[in-house]
Amino acid sequence: MSEHWNRRMFLATAGGVGITGVMAGGALAAGSSPGEAGVPPLTARAATTSGTAAAPSAPGAYVLPALSYDYSALDGAISPEILHLHHDKHHAAYVTGANTTLEKLAAARAANNFDALVGLEKTLAFNLSGHVLHSIFWMNLSPKGGGRPTGVLADAINQSFGSFDTFATQLTTATTGVQGSGWGMLAYDPMSRRLLVEQVYDHHGNVGLCTIPLLAFDAWEHAYYLQYKNVRADYVKKLWDIVNWDDVAHRYVSARKWNFPH
Repeated sequence: MSEHWNRRMFLATAGGVGITGVMAGGALAAGSSPGEAGVPPLTARAATTSGTAAAPSAPGAYVLPALSYDYSALDGAISPEILHLHHDKHHAAYVTGANTTLEKLAAARAANNFDALVGLEKTLAFNLSGHVLHSIFWMNLSPKGGGRPTGVLADAINQSFGSFDTFATQLTTATTGVQGSGWGMLAYDPMSRRLLVEQVYDHHGNVGLCTIPLLAFDAWEHAYYLQYKNVRADYVKKLWDIVNWDDVAHRYVSARKWNFPH
């Protein structure tokens, strides 16, 4: 399987609606059920006053998606100050970094000078993956979230991990145990057709090449330090109270379309 195909698959399912939906902060329209039992349709996301998305500077440029809730909506788990800084500063920096790197790659092609290619490819992977994972992270959260999944996602979790409690313990441990900066992630593996828990170092390391992210827990210090100091475990515990299981379920249904033939 080529690196190009894997990246295309990763991005195409990142928002549950394709790359355009993720990069623009889009969502499934009301009533657009994927047609599987136990997965309710998502309602259309209302315009938000928080984190207004910027227009792309060039065709195909990456865009910071607007949040679908106010900065104060997740307070209790994530403070308004952290949410504002995390989205408008940190996530925005990854968008800018990805776009800038694409411009540098275009200039290298135009000049037929690829001396810096290795560094540029690594920089693009870092910033683009940071953009994708943050885009998923915002949509994975909801002020009306929490509880447990139902339907096909609940069945898949039970089949892959034995029980929801076992899964939750594994993802919590993976997230709190990230060495340095990174993410804990629930992902779908289209090769084995099962769910996996992975640790993502920085934004793109230590994951299976074909896995598709469904639920991402940000373990970078900028995601929690102002509120939780160095106690990452307390922050991760609070994330469970705001998980948007409808969003995760739709990602799972979409990801299953990428199954490899046996």
